[in-house]
Amino acid sequence: MSTSLFAVAFDCADAAALARFWAEALGQQVAEGSTSERAVLLAGDGDTSGPRITFNQVPEPKTVKNRLHLDLISDTFDAETERLLSLGAQRLRDLQRGKARWTTFADIEGNEFDLIAG
Repeated sequence: MSTSLFAVAFDCADAAALARFWAEALGQQVAEGSTSERAVLLAGDGDTSGPRITFNQVPEPKTVKNRLHLDLISDTFDAETERLLSLGAQRLRDLQRGKARWTTFADIEGNEFDLIAG
């Protein structure tokens, strides 16, 4: 028996809106047939074989800090920060430890993610 990663799933209020945010943030495509109840980001350039990000509508709102989050990395950190903010992300905190520098953001539904200076 083997196990592999199929998807990373987000519970959310509006699957289509959150999928569009992450599609823009990651440069990926929202799968055809996505709705406000369920949406999917395809892995890579429309690849259907690799792990994807899924969004599933749930009735309850997010209430506490994520236990799992995405880490993004960019060699154009300041420009990428501005781009994420223009997509609707909210800057939560800027951190630096030694030479490592990153910003924690919240997406349009409050899910935390980090952008690392690369």
